[in-house]
Amino acid sequence: QVQLVESGGGFVQAGGSLRLSCAASGRSFSTYRMGWFRQAPGKEREFVASTKWSIVDYVDSVKGRFTISRDNAKNTLYLQMNNLKPEDTAVYYCAATMGNVNRAARFYDYWGQGTQVTVSS
Repeated sequence: QVQLVESGGGFVQAGGSLRLSCAASGRSFSTYRMGWFRQAPGKEREFVASTKWSIVDYVDSVKGRFTISRDNAKNTLYLQMNNLKPEDTAVYYCAATMGNVNRAARFYDYWGQGTQVTVSS
């Protein structure tokens, strides 16, 4: 069982930066594939980034702007978001899975409550 709690969301102007954190409780955090997803109003939940071991993956729309990282000693996942755009506005969720499929939300077993990110133009 893994419990996830996100923090770090907020309101920022276009071009600004935010750093999201996701604190995990439970054992074996380092063995989980961890992902960030986001959901804008009226849209489906969208994959943003994932990491397991040293392998990372990003959706094309955030490549070069967002960086996913993890500190296994602190059981914490991060998402550094730079050069934010209004289209990045969404509720951001962290999620965990023991599986190998990294982009499909339905394969993630554990979810946080989400943190709102709002980017103004």
